[in-house]
Amino acid sequence: MTILLTPRLQLIPMDDSHFDGLFAMNSDIEVMRYITGKPDTPADTQAMIDRVKARWKEYGFSWWSFFEKDSGQLVGAGCIQHLGRDPANPLETGWRLRRDRWGNGYASEAARAMAGFAFDTLNAPLLCAVCHPDNHASAHVMKKLGMQFKATESWYDMQVAVYDMPRAVWQANSAAQHQSN
Repeated sequence: MTILLTPRLQLIPMDDSHFDGLFAMNSDIEVMRYITGKPDTPADTQAMIDRVKARWKEYGFSWWSFFEKDSGQLVGAGCIQHLGRDPANPLETGWRLRRDRWGNGYASEAARAMAGFAFDTLNAPLLCAVCHPDNHASAHVMKKLGMQFKATESWYDMQVAVYDMPRAVWQANSAAQHQSN
């Protein structure tokens, strides 16, 4: 299982020891508003952890918990998974953050690390992301990552905005970023 590092975060494969931090985040109705529309119960959070642990074993990727390096606190979670949880579909990235960490650039930082893993380690030809059409903050992160709006489609029992980015766009953006540094 792969740990990803960013300047401010450690992305650690989700496990049972993360339950308290994940439940605190997932039980916040504002965090879950555009994801499920309802706060998680303890059973919901545990079921998520159990699914994620099984996917790490089966695929070698799934959901990470985001830990802030300075505080050591769990501040978010994100994934590389098959869209719709179906291996026939392209890889998808997604994220959520504790409300008190919104607006600090953590989602973009984690999304770049997860996209790098998808393209550079898993050799994904395409990476997509979905969000509720009203979730402008997530759509902004997707665009900042280099994704383009594709369509509105039905995934996860709701209509969502679908964004995607081919590997060649990721590589060109990465090359341009290295040249500007």
